Amino acid sequence: MTTKATKKTAKKTTRATTAATKAKGTPKATPKAKTAKAATRAKPAAKGGSKPKAKPAAKRKGILDIAAEMLAKSKKPMTCKEIVEQAIAKGLWQTSGKTPSATLYAAIIREIAAKGKDARFKKVDRGLFTAAKAGRK
Repeated sequence: MTTKATKKTAKKTTRATTAATKAKGTPKATPKAKTAKAATRAKPAAKGGSKPKAKPAAKRKGILDIAAEMLAKSKKPMTCKEIVEQAIAKGLWQTSGKTPSATLYAAIIREIAAKGKDARFKKVDRGLFTAAKAGRK
């Protein structure tokens, strides 16, 4: 029979050995290594009787593209709220978000910051945007 002290000692050595083994063990594969390994695996050959893939449906325009078109056609600067309301009313865009005008505003500001003079938008006043001169029709 073993005593309680012997059981506790056995558990402590097992835990210590396990921790040491984990520290000394082989390193786990990094995410890059896993993807590289998966990429090198052979893919099963396609069967000769497979159907050709259908062409994907026309991609829907995002609100940023719609806003660029609307501002290009507009004669006056518009706020993001006006752009979103008109896009939804015309059926060009739909959303279930709570603040789509804030999302559009952030996207326009991001484009202006990233592209500078090549951006499709120009900030006229606080909250007012117009199409850049190059993009106007």
